[in-house]
This record gives sequence, C-alpha cells and structure tokens, in this order.
Amino acid sequence: MSVTPTERRALQAVVAIACLVPLTIGGISIVRGPGWLDHAPAIPTDLDSQFRYVSGIFFALGLAFTTCVRGIERKGARFRLLGLLVVAGGLARLLSWATVGAPSPGHRLGLVMELGVVPLLMLWQARIARGR
Repeated sequence: MSVTPTERRALQAVVAIACLVPLTIGGISIVRGPGWLDHAPAIPTDLDSQFRYVSGIFFALGLAFTTCVRGIERKGARFRLLGLLVVAGGLARLLSWATVGAPSPGHRLGLVMELGVVPLLMLWQARIARGR
C-alpha cells in the first residue's frame, strides 16, 4: 500500500483545519464563558467555572492536535490518544442527549465531529503511518 505525498498533505490540511474548531470555540468560551451561547440569563458561578475549565481543556486539545500536523505519519500514538479523548467527550455528549434531550444544532455538529470525523481521521492517520 503506497501512500502518496499528496495524500499525506491532504491529511495534514484536514487536521489543521479541524484544529480551528477547538481553538476558536475553546478560545471564545474561555474569554466569554457560557453566556455567549445565549441560553440562561443567570448562569451559576460553579457552572461558569466548570464551563471555562472544560473550554480550557478543549482549547489545549486543539493545540495538542496541531503538534501532530507536522510529521503526522510518525505521530500515531499521540494522535490516537487525542482522538480517544475526543471520542470519550462525544460519548458523554451522546449520554446527555439520551438522558436530557437533544442539544442545539451546533452541539449536534460537535457530536458528528467527535463520533464520526475524528474516528475517520484516526483511521486515515493509521493508513498514512502504515504506508510511509
């Protein structure tokens, strides 16, 4: 199985673009808190604190994924670990949907990324790593 430089660059580009999601959303959420989502007018301080904490982790996850872009064919273990974190978060989001109800469209898109796109990227990265 031969992997072309074009396919490797395509994976790098897709991962780099995907990193914009946690970097952008995480950054906005750290700075503005949950209020930017336009839900409850009064947000309890503990909920704000937890939201910003998790947003910091989300932002850091985006930074960590960016370290996989260069030399992506050699970053399998790191890429899989980061992907596992995303999938675990997606499973937690799915549990919320099942127990509390459907989230907003933006969070549904997050679920698609977490349980669809990221696992596919993990498989693609493994293919690139095997074919180097």
